Amino acid sequence: MSQNWRRRNQRSLQRLLRIPNLAYARRLFDLHRNPCIFLYNKLIQAYSVHDQPHESVVLFRLLSFNGLRPNHHTFNFIFAASASISSVRTLRMFHSQFFRSGFESDSFCCTALITEYAKLGALRCARRVFDEISNRDLAVWNAMITVYNRQGDMKAAMELFDSMPCKNVISWTTVISGFSQNGNYSKALSMFLCMESNKTVKPNHITVASVLPACGNLGALDIGRRLEGYARENGFFDNIYVSNATLEMYSKCGMIDVAKRIFDEIGNQRNLCSWNSMVSGLATHGKHDEALELYAQMLREGEKPDAVTFVGLLLACVHGGMVVKGKELFKSMEQVHKISPKLEHYGCMIDLLGRVGKLQEAYNLIKTMPMKPDAVVWGTLLGACSFHGNVEIAEIASEALFKLEPSNPGNYVIMSNIYAANKKWDGVLRMRKMMKKETMTKAAGYSYLVETGVEVHNFTVEDKSHPRSSEIYHVLDEIFRRIKPEKSYFDSAVQHEQLCIW
Repeated sequence: MSQNWRRRNQRSLQRLLRIPNLAYARRLFDLHRNPCIFLYNKLIQAYSVHDQPHESVVLFRLLSFNGLRPNHHTFNFIFAASASISSVRTLRMFHSQFFRSGFESDSFCCTALITEYAKLGALRCARRVFDEISNRDLAVWNAMITVYNRQGDMKAAMELFDSMPCKNVISWTTVISGFSQNGNYSKALSMFLCMESNKTVKPNHITVASVLPACGNLGALDIGRRLEGYARENGFFDNIYVSNATLEMYSKCGMIDVAKRIFDEIGNQRNLCSWNSMVSGLATHGKHDEALELYAQMLREGEKPDAVTFVGLLLACVHGGMVVKGKELFKSMEQVHKISPKLEHYGCMIDLLGRVGKLQEAYNLIKTMPMKPDAVVWGTLLGACSFHGNVEIAEIASEALFKLEPSNPGNYVIMSNIYAANKKWDGVLRMRKMMKKETMTKAAGYSYLVETGVEVHNFTVEDKSHPRSSEIYHVLDEIFRRIKPEKSYFDSAVQHEQLCIW
């Protein structure tokens, strides 16, 4: 077999893998009497990428049988194939062979091994790999922190982060996005402010896109504006993730007109996330007609809606009291767009029907739901019953809530108020006895974001835990003294609370 034929055959095989035509590529591969490790790697990778991981394993074993020595690329591809098979045992087998082959110091493969163990939920194995690496580079540290982030174990992630000998932008961004994705927005923002003050690392576009949701959820408009300016100065605003995050930040901070300007600026680069953010933003800001008009424009431009789109649309109907339109959109989900309604869509419909007093219809919808109603759904119905004074359905909703949230005092208070409004004093007494039996107390309200330097503080009612609390209360007293003559309608309860931050 000539050398030229080998080269032509190799080039043909690579072209087939790019198409990909794996069956024909494998036939060409089998024509080689002694295929090189490069061809083995290419085919192993192709099988793994195109959801045929068992073929990758067979080929790896054939490689060893034919006396070839796998290289670090081979192991990287076979680790991914093992994770696709969802077999920790198979991955451990290749892990053992990997170390016997002398690649234990290969950072690239070790990072891949940590990642694949994590995909299979084998966190102890991933951590063991990390601990056994003598000379860890930044990629290995960042991979292990990412593993903890995805598992929601931010305590372990921060322990690793704090022990890193040096940190790069990926390290900082990983913990910031971890806190943000796990709902700890104040910590995400604090970490970003620490990164800024560090001055040795500059935020990149992923950092900006990770911290902007925290600004939106906390109402940190000033920081969000500063991030937008930074993104524009550094050319990050062309990135759709950054522009979408900025749009959503302004929407959540109440700047819906600015959000609309950014939406228009994105123009033809808009993706489904852009449309959904704008529809939802308009809906929550009471611009229900504009939200529905935008949806119509979205369909005209050929963008297909998803489940998130319909949450925004149904919210628009809720805030606009558009029952007929809401029902029409709800039905169109399955009938037109083949989208099965989820719990949040049913929740929106319960809210929509409940607000206009269609309580029996709302309750009937709950009974026909294909999934078990949660506390939010029953709580929405109970709230509607409270507004419209319906005791019968309120009792059904409250009984469900008492089982789902036995320690939530709010449900007992609402039910007690419904009884009181209808002069059912025996019901009021029963609710109070139930609360007393459970020794329930209402959780204190708090302000969620007060930024000072690189720290973010929470303040509860009558909170004196802050080291400068005496100064804070002095300023509050002065504010109250100045506004008191002009605001005579403040009642004694507000005076007693000293305008504490809720």
